[in-house]
Amino acid sequence: MTFFTPLNPPLDDWRDKTVWIVGASSGIGQATASALHAQGARVIVSARKAQALDDFVAAHPGSLALALDATDAWAVKDVAGQLLAQGPLDCVMYCAGHYQPMVAPAMDLPDMLRHVEVNYSGALHVLDAVLPAMLARGAGHFSLVGSVAGYRGLPQSLAYGPTKAALINLAETLYLDLRPKGLGVSLINPGFVQTPLTAGNAFTMPALLTPEQAATAILKGWAQGAFEVHFPKRFTLCLKALRLLPYRAYFALIRRVIP
Repeated sequence: MTFFTPLNPPLDDWRDKTVWIVGASSGIGQATASALHAQGARVIVSARKAQALDDFVAAHPGSLALALDATDAWAVKDVAGQLLAQGPLDCVMYCAGHYQPMVAPAMDLPDMLRHVEVNYSGALHVLDAVLPAMLARGAGHFSLVGSVAGYRGLPQSLAYGPTKAALINLAETLYLDLRPKGLGVSLINPGFVQTPLTAGNAFTMPALLTPEQAATAILKGWAQGAFEVHFPKRFTLCLKALRLLPYRAYFALIRRVIP
């Protein structure tokens, strides 16, 4: 029984649908591309690592690889133009990411700006490249991969967290602007997932998921018409609860849990 009206048109039949995933050379993006391919979607995978994309296509007949650097606005425009010339894009997912732990006493400005370029500006480049065609068609779905690290400030997240907070705000605003125009917008906020980005973490990651488990959760959320898809719930719901705490209580708790 459904108690709530879906916030987006449910995406539950991927046959003959075209999906472009930017940031699909590994991790969540690659696993989601594989899961969509298994459900009959025509998948286009993009990232900087051309060989990884070619390997994906070899293992997933009918898919297409178009390498690009999402921080290069012209390259994004060029690839998007090639795809849109072939037909409409039913779903576009921005999954490219850069992550390095960082604290303020060891602030590295060039790396902080790299986080902004990859995690946030790249998403804007893709949005700018595909949005006019989606609006003209009055259909399509745009999905941003954020992170629970964007919910509130966290230790060692000086560079990464603010970019994910920006994506969360961007997705919320896009939904308000675009849903009345017939477009779907979703926000994917994972907890810890076993990817090349998290491989360098020197701490135990609670409720760690595989990329395949993450992809399953994403497709389930899309099928339910969700706006926010967050997982695993046993971890993300705790972090959501922390958002309700006043600063004095939040800072004191975080200092005890993460010295």
